[in-house]
This record gives sequence, C-alpha cells and structure tokens, in this order.
Amino acid sequence: MTLPRKPVLSLVLAAGLLGAGVAAAPAHAQRSMLFSGTLAPEHGAPAHMQGKVMALYYPGAHVLRYTVTWDGLTGPVTMAHLHGPALPGKDAPDAPAMVTVHGPYKSPLSGSLMLSSETERDLQDGRVYLNLHTKAYPGGEARAWLGKSE
Repeated sequence: MTLPRKPVLSLVLAAGLLGAGVAAAPAHAQRSMLFSGTLAPEHGAPAHMQGKVMALYYPGAHVLRYTVTWDGLTGPVTMAHLHGPALPGKDAPDAPAMVTVHGPYKSPLSGSLMLSSETERDLQDGRVYLNLHTKAYPGGEARAWLGKSE
C-alpha cells in the first residue's frame, strides 16, 4: 500500500516542528520538582482520617499543580490553604494564609496555583504545609507538610 505523498510529508514536517519547539523551549519550562505530603489530624481532630498531597512545581512559571485526596474528616472541607513559613510540627505565625486553594472541596481536589518567590523558597526549604479546614475544626482538621520527593 502506498501512502499519498502530501499527507506523509505534512506529518513529517509537523513532527519536526514539534521536536524543534520542544528543543528550543527554555530549560526552566521543562523542569519540575515533585513534592508530596501525608495528611495527618491536627488540633485534636480524630485520628481515623487519612489523605495525601502530590504536587509538581514548575519554577520557571512559578506554578504548583496539585492533587489532594482525603477520607474520614468530620465533615466537608470548608477551606484549604498553604501556610508557612514554619518548621515541621509547628504552626505558621499568625498571618493570613500564604495561598488559598480554591474548591469545590471534593476529594480528589486538583488544580494549580501561582506562587510568589518567597513562597517558592519556603516550599523548597520544606517550610510549607497544606491545611484542610472543616466546620468542626475551623482552625484546621488536617495538615500535610510538603516535602521534596525523588
């Protein structure tokens, strides 16, 4: 079977242009860093909840793409935030949340956030946590420290 020459040539040219575009893209646009964390109860919340955070950070674009899963909270999530800077096991200073994670708050929750240079530094230094708030625990029912993953 012989393929028509024009469509084959068009496909070859398109593939070449796509390959050249990838090769010409800035290196920072192609790299990402993987972060993850395990949700744990806080502020006296029941210990039967569980959940995870997986996130890819693209430094060149200052974008964090995330997926959060959870189960066993006392009720629906009412708010979610990134907080910091703080050391693991400690609360961030009393200040507004660094970045609000927008809903709808259903597990799995996926989206992307723009991070400031300061938040980016704190994230890379392991000083950022994700906080899930519920009606029963308005100060936060679950927290996951975001750490670099290999």
